[in-house]
Amino acid sequence: MSLKKIIILIIILAPFTIKAQQSYPDVIVVGQMKDVMWNGQLYGKLQLDTIPQKKHLYGLGPAAYLKGELMIMDGKSYVSTVVNDTTMIVTSTYKAQAPFFAYTNVNKWIETILPDSIINIQQLERYLDATTLNQKRPYMFKLSGVVADAKIHVFNLPEGAVVKAPEDAKKNQTYFKLLNEQVDIVGFFSTNHQTIFTHHDTYLHMHLLKADHQKMGHLDEVKFKAGSIHLFLPQE
Repeated sequence: MSLKKIIILIIILAPFTIKAQQSYPDVIVVGQMKDVMWNGQLYGKLQLDTIPQKKHLYGLGPAAYLKGELMIMDGKSYVSTVVNDTTMIVTSTYKAQAPFFAYTNVNKWIETILPDSIINIQQLERYLDATTLNQKRPYMFKLSGVVADAKIHVFNLPEGAVVKAPEDAKKNQTYFKLLNEQVDIVGFFSTNHQTIFTHHDTYLHMHLLKADHQKMGHLDEVKFKAGSIHLFLPQE
């Protein structure tokens, strides 16, 4: 076959290849992190129960007025709220609002084992960026397995509190530790959403749910147990 015919064939097949690799729905982002952290827009911009398609739905974000954390995994919605410095409550409900939130529907996943060399958030970020260069972004992903050590937070802003800078929100986070726990993590990856849905120094936003559903929150730090973490990337 001549070079000209090969080039024509590549041009014809290229759109179908791209479509096959990027057949999953777009991630919808409502609101912006910077509007909450710098402009004090704490009110709910999305009512979770108004999301039309809940089958195989995934999502994450903080609760309105920064009074908890929200996470949707495979159509089930979880809300965590702080009781005291050592206790939280996790309830399963769509009756919640978010000042900023990201969600999508994923029907099929591509499952792999995370390499043993990936044990923290920074390494995970670099790994995802390098291995999904040709993948549609932003995208949601999942992790499932054992964390040797992890730290999560849940917002617990006092009634009537005002946020004018990120420090105002951060000082009202309650932190919880996990040791050798089976967990599920729903994550958001994008190189174009810093200060919109990820912090300015990362491409990731992740929420962790303990297997027994007793703890859920924003993942701040983690040490993955090597060989135990299953990574799920969207296929359709």
